[in-house]
Amino acid sequence: MGRRKSPSPNIVKAPPAKTPTLTQVPSQSLATQTALNEASNRQQRLNMELGAQLDRTNAQFFAGQDIRRTQATAAENRLSTRVAGEESRANIRTQGQEDRAQISESGLQYRRGLETAGSQDRALTRVTGQETRATRAEEGRQTRATQGQLLRGQERQIGQRGQQERAAIRTTGTETRALERTRGAQERMSEMRRGIEQRAGIRTTGLEERLGTAERGRQERAGTRVRGQEERAGIRTTGIQERLGTAERGRQERAGTRVRGQEERAGIRTTGLQERLGTAERGRQERAGTRVRGQEDRAGTRVRGQEERAGTRVRGQEERATQLQGLRVGGQEQRATRTLEQVVGGREERRGMRTRGAQDRRTISRSAQEQRTTDLQQEMFRRYKENRDFQQARGSYRV
Repeated sequence: MGRRKSPSPNIVKAPPAKTPTLTQVPSQSLATQTALNEASNRQQRLNMELGAQLDRTNAQFFAGQDIRRTQATAAENRLSTRVAGEESRANIRTQGQEDRAQISESGLQYRRGLETAGSQDRALTRVTGQETRATRAEEGRQTRATQGQLLRGQERQIGQRGQQERAAIRTTGTETRALERTRGAQERMSEMRRGIEQRAGIRTTGLEERLGTAERGRQERAGTRVRGQEERAGIRTTGIQERLGTAERGRQERAGTRVRGQEERAGIRTTGLQERLGTAERGRQERAGTRVRGQEDRAGTRVRGQEERAGTRVRGQEERATQLQGLRVGGQEQRATRTLEQVVGGREERRGMRTRGAQDRRTISRSAQEQRTTDLQQEMFRRYKENRDFQQARGSYRV
């Protein structure tokens, strides 16, 4: 079923409204806010002017304080420099006196040591010559026997040492290669982990730095405006005070430089005087030591010459006795050989002559070897003595 329509409403029109009349009434809150803003602005400007004035006053006061502090510091520095120069010169004089005394005592002890060392060396040379002549023949025999044993032992020892060294080299190479492989693997893993951590840190650092830079830029621009105004006023005052302070510092520094120059020149003069005195004393002591060393060297040379001549005489006597004994034995053998030749004949004589020739050649060869060994030992002993004397002289001079 259809729905019934509702009846249309009756529209009642309102009468036309009257045009209102506007009346302007002053607002107490707006005037109050405006007055408060003006008073606040005036107060802020007064505060800024008063702050700038206080800053300039403080700058003037502190500049005066800095000038007075600089003057007092410069005066103390000049006084300290003067006292330090006097003490330094006194120390240099005392040090020079002690050095000269030390050099004198060292030279005296060195000369006494040379004298004692010379006498001991001469006594040692005499005893050594005697013992050397007595033991030289025995040393030759023992040396030949020892050399044979040493050669055989050294051959065995060299073979065993070579085997052990080759085995050790093989083991060392194997262990070194294994260690290098392990170290390389660990280093590659460490580098990989370090790279991952570094990249993550760089990303985080970049993000934080960009955010911080934006915020700093906003704050710095706001602060720069106020700071520029105050800095311009402060720069003027600071420039005046700094110029005054610079002039005062310049005066004080020049005064301090003059005092330092005077003290340094005085110290240089004192140092030069002490060094010249020390050099003269060292020269005297060195010349005295050279004289004593020359005397001891000449005395040692005389003793060595006497011992060498004595050894030569003994060696000559022994060689002549040996030759005489050889001639005596040879003469007996010749007489026996002639008797045997008369009995046996020329064949036995020739056989005996061949035997004697072989024995004589062996005897001459052995005598030549002994002579060469003896000469070599004498030369080695002479070089040992010269090296020992040089080392003793050098050690005594250092002490």
